[in-house]
Amino acid sequence: MGSLVPRNFRLLEELEKGEKGLGDGTVSYGMDTSDDIMMRSWTGTIIGPPSTVHDGRIYTLKIYCDESYPDRPPKVRFETRVNMTCVGPTGEVDPRGFSVLARWNRGYTMETVLVELRREMASSSNRKAPQPPEGSTYR
Repeated sequence: MGSLVPRNFRLLEELEKGEKGLGDGTVSYGMDTSDDIMMRSWTGTIIGPPSTVHDGRIYTLKIYCDESYPDRPPKVRFETRVNMTCVGPTGEVDPRGFSVLARWNRGYTMETVLVELRREMASSSNRKAPQPPEGSTYR
C-alpha cells in the first residue's frame, strides 16, 4: 500500500498544474487569494462545449476545498447562471445529480470536476436546455 500525499502537497500540485495551464485547455482553475494558507477557496472556469447552447460561453465557478479534501469532494458552485440538471437554484452543484461528486475518490482533482461538468453540459439532458442571459450571475 502506497503512502498518501498530504493535503497541502496535493493542493500545491493542483495549483502548479492550474497556473501553468497544463491539462485540459477548456477549463482552468486557481486560488482566489495568495494569502489563503489553507488553500481552501478556488475559482474555476469552463468554456462551454461546441454545438450546444453553452457554445462560446465562459462559466465561472467557486470551488471550496475544506480540510477533508481530497478524501472528500470539494463544494462547487457556479457564479455564472446556468441551467443544468445537476445545478441547484443558487448555483450549487448537487452531488446527488453529479456522479463525480457522488462517487468521489481521492484520485479525482478540481480539474476532474470541471472537465466532467463541461461533459455534463454536452449531455442530452443539458445540451439544448434554455439558458439564462449570457453574463448573468447568481449574486
